[in-house]
Amino acid sequence: MTAGSRREARERALSILYEADAKDIAVSEVLAAATVDPDRFAVELVEGVEKHREAFDAIIRERAVGWQLERMPVLDRCLLRIALYELLEGGTPTGAAISEAVELAKRYSTEDSARFINGVLAAVVKGREAPEGDEAD
Repeated sequence: MTAGSRREARERALSILYEADAKDIAVSEVLAAATVDPDRFAVELVEGVEKHREAFDAIIRERAVGWQLERMPVLDRCLLRIALYELLEGGTPTGAAISEAVELAKRYSTEDSARFINGVLAAVVKGREAPEGDEAD
């Protein structure tokens, strides 16, 4: 799969997750109603996000200092969840996962979203790399 098609799959995953979040329905319902089957990678992303959503949301709450998850733009929440899946479960290289999330934020979300998403994901990576018991607060 080329980098372009992986980006397209991420965009499709973002669209599916956005729809599910905005309508407050399960991802499986959005997938079942899709008129065109999404790419295998897009399905992997949305199913992975759905499976680990509670854990990812806890990480976002912990790392997004001064922000309530429910008050974030829906797209930002979805992008953070996708990036966390790729970072923590999907085996995507750190730089690629963060870069893709930031690029999608620049394209689809608010003016400040790219910087915000980059900061949250950088804090996650920094916390993951910190020696046990030496994690920054």
